Amino acid sequence: MPDDVVLTPPGMWEYLTPGPYPPSILAVLAIVLAVLYLAGAVRLWAQRRRWPVSRTVCFLLGCLALFVVTGLGVESYGRAQFSVFMFQQLTLMMAIPPLLVFGSPGTLLLRATPHRGAGGAVLRLAHAGLRCRVARWVLSPVVGVPLYLLAFYGLYLGNIIDPLLRLPGGHEALEIGFLASGLLFTIPVLSEDPLPVRMGYGARAVDLFAETGLHAFFGVFLMMSPTLMITAFADSTLQLGIDPLSDQQTAGGLAWSYGEAPSLIMAVYIMHRWFRADTERAAARDRRADIDGDPDLDAYNDYLARLKRRHGPEQS
Repeated sequence: MPDDVVLTPPGMWEYLTPGPYPPSILAVLAIVLAVLYLAGAVRLWAQRRRWPVSRTVCFLLGCLALFVVTGLGVESYGRAQFSVFMFQQLTLMMAIPPLLVFGSPGTLLLRATPHRGAGGAVLRLAHAGLRCRVARWVLSPVVGVPLYLLAFYGLYLGNIIDPLLRLPGGHEALEIGFLASGLLFTIPVLSEDPLPVRMGYGARAVDLFAETGLHAFFGVFLMMSPTLMITAFADSTLQLGIDPLSDQQTAGGLAWSYGEAPSLIMAVYIMHRWFRADTERAAARDRRADIDGDPDLDAYNDYLARLKRRHGPEQS
């Protein structure tokens, strides 16, 4: 933290009011995304076309959370305290992406964008992305899970994060990376938007449970460490009258516990969607059987009829 920036001891009011640092570029992005999403939703409603209010609320809550953690006092204290920085990282990776994804922005884009002029170019670009092989690879677990590993174990245990935080713009670059990593993991797991590739529900559940274990174990590691793992926050934390090692333990507690609620909600949603998909497939099979007949059942009934004809005279 630069010497000319003075922070008062933190409290709830200080976290939720503008701080001495300017808002991150992600705070500006949050406002832009909220405006564009609302414009698309209002366009559909004005045309008397259905768009769920629940999706709109989820997306706007995600934008609000993004603005709060990168545009208010949280952003300033995130440069001074490891615990607040960890709160920012967990929020950007685990809380904001599900809210944005539940809003189905891709479906809204395809439905609300005009087909003429600039809108037509946007739609052509979107459809090209759906057919892109690179997009199929980026949205696969081959990318999402390693990025999660890098965001926790690689950055902290590899002594990479200290040099990055001391670089000009390093804090903002890490925030952007955390949000991108969270989105690349969450989109294949939760999204109902059109995607270049779609994972099965079993694979989604495996990815989610693997991610839950990754950040929980990392949090325990931080809490049990007898020495400082990150020195970039040591001086600024002392200036706030907080013991850096105690602050690191708080960061570990957040990493261990914070992600449980988003992970649980995601798991319940995936299981619900899985059950509903199986139920719909079973109902479709029953409808086809009522119309066209069930080959397996018909074959079994023919077998029973042959047995009855073969043994009927003997039994009589």
